[in-house]
Amino acid sequence: MVETENPVRKVQDALAAADPMVLRGLIYQLTGDEEVEEIELATTGGGFFRAIGPAYESDIAMLRQKAARLMTGSGSAGAEIDPGPLDRLPRSLELAVGQELTKDAVDWGIEEFGLDPWARSLRWEVEPPPARLGEFSVTVIGAGLGGLNAALQLKRAGIPFRVIEKNSDIGGTWLENRYPGIRVDSPSRAYTHIFGVDFDHKYTFCPGGENRRYLDWVADTFDLRDDVTLDTEVRELRWDEATKEWEIITDGPGGRQTLRSKGVVTSVGFLNRPSLPEIDGMEDFSGDSWHTARWPEGADLSAKRVAVIGTGCSGYQMIPELARQAAEIIVFQRRPQWMVPVPGYLSEYQQGTDLLERDLPLFRNFMRFKSSRMPCEFVQLSEVDPDFDDPDAVSERNREQRDASIAFLEEKLGPELAAKMIPPHPVCSGRPVLIDPKNSVLDALTKPHVRLNTEGIKRIYEDGIETKDGSRLEVDVIVYATGFKASDYLFPMTVTGRDGRTLANEWAAEGAQAYRGTMVPGFPNLWMIYGPNTNAGLGVPALHEMSMVFALKCMEHMILGDTSEIEPTDSAFARWNQKIDEGNKRMVWSDPRGRNYYWTESGRSSTMTPLRPEEVWHTLNYPDFADLGAAGGR
Repeated sequence: MVETENPVRKVQDALAAADPMVLRGLIYQLTGDEEVEEIELATTGGGFFRAIGPAYESDIAMLRQKAARLMTGSGSAGAEIDPGPLDRLPRSLELAVGQELTKDAVDWGIEEFGLDPWARSLRWEVEPPPARLGEFSVTVIGAGLGGLNAALQLKRAGIPFRVIEKNSDIGGTWLENRYPGIRVDSPSRAYTHIFGVDFDHKYTFCPGGENRRYLDWVADTFDLRDDVTLDTEVRELRWDEATKEWEIITDGPGGRQTLRSKGVVTSVGFLNRPSLPEIDGMEDFSGDSWHTARWPEGADLSAKRVAVIGTGCSGYQMIPELARQAAEIIVFQRRPQWMVPVPGYLSEYQQGTDLLERDLPLFRNFMRFKSSRMPCEFVQLSEVDPDFDDPDAVSERNREQRDASIAFLEEKLGPELAAKMIPPHPVCSGRPVLIDPKNSVLDALTKPHVRLNTEGIKRIYEDGIETKDGSRLEVDVIVYATGFKASDYLFPMTVTGRDGRTLANEWAAEGAQAYRGTMVPGFPNLWMIYGPNTNAGLGVPALHEMSMVFALKCMEHMILGDTSEIEPTDSAFARWNQKIDEGNKRMVWSDPRGRNYYWTESGRSSTMTPLRPEEVWHTLNYPDFADLGAAGGR
């Protein structure tokens, strides 16, 4: 006799793995059940994993029972359930996170929730004059996550555009970076645009190939490939004051060409140009060597002695994968990074997730909403409490994460090796690395063929590496996991604006700066996606979308207002960057022990924002046209 699967048990098993707070908000949204509002909450965990949830198991069981009745009482599988009134949604979101939300946080959250996939598209205030619209062309540079969104939004707005991409295919960082173990450190549910909320991700945190699959889906679903010119690199942008246009000088299969457009949107990322160290003798090495962002197709490291130089995110992700292939690995670590163990980081979604997404309306949306708030936790860990007195941490919560990370290191490695893996800087003053508790670089370091070297490199010679203590270590392959030129925005393009001003000169003294992270005085009609001081506020796809919202509203203002140029005034630019710089002094990445791309040699950050996610959302959603003059306000 064949045992048939019990559908009720299947539902119960799926709900047992579901986030009770997601069920709380979802049930309230679907039913208005006031009983779920009255659940007593408690704070559990610490550091990055400090969480609010039901205080009693009986309440968790009650939420699961209510959700099960919704699913099993709806008739056939997949039957439609009323999603509830939209005016109930703000309260439902608050119940899902267990706290009151500001108006901006609610409005941002509703967008992230994804009910309206085109909430971040341009909705013209009035129909634009066809002739005016037709003559306003835009060039988008880059066809990765941000560039494809820019292209789609321009297409939907009816604004003529082209996309220039230096690589042979779309994909951006997920095309260029294909080292073993590459994986996103944002929850996959929030690592899509809002029009991609229903994309079928398989993993909690997607590996590189899955992220590439999503970008292919965007390009193909919205018919964007024909709008992209591949194998063509933008070398220079020059503002033509006479015609009020940008000249775009490119190198491609047809040689050097000059294109023109009224506006330019740069979406080249800031972790896209590899940074190689300056080590004596690098050119003398006779074996194979490469940067992680230039991983050769079909590289075979079996039976090889491999040196990994660099232990940032790429290095830590890669090492356990290389340990499965190479005969020997030497990890050269200049300084360790804080690691945050995340249960299930390498796993596919738990069994039953597909059932909840199919038969429980809005489950996917509530999960996305909660995932999108991950930057809120990062900001709270990073804020300096001026009254907190501790040489190694900047707040109680920051200390909690430090203690938890050290305890995990010692559990995995023992006290002697763990001591070499404890960073000298506070948590979040450099980029923390998410790892799987059961399979990570820490597990690799316990293997007999993997060694950690912290002596420092003196030089590289023909068949190996000499360390500062005089040891000579023979290796066959060197992999540089040494990061990117993160603070060199738009490198290596030359960008020349009004009166011969170049961005390189404008940024030479204090590093890259921009008004609201996207525009610079003297460089009209030029918008940056993921520009200076935009890292850490919003999740990456949301930041890309909101930066494009800002650009589109500027374009609308120009097209409907019959003006030819727009740029921030000098005073608005100065006020904005003073606000950012003052705020960053109150963040953990201002700690001088960090010494990474979070803080520059000029004594400020060019990459990080001190703003909370809803603040970033507001500044990009509501342009202040009093700050944006036709000629820079000079």
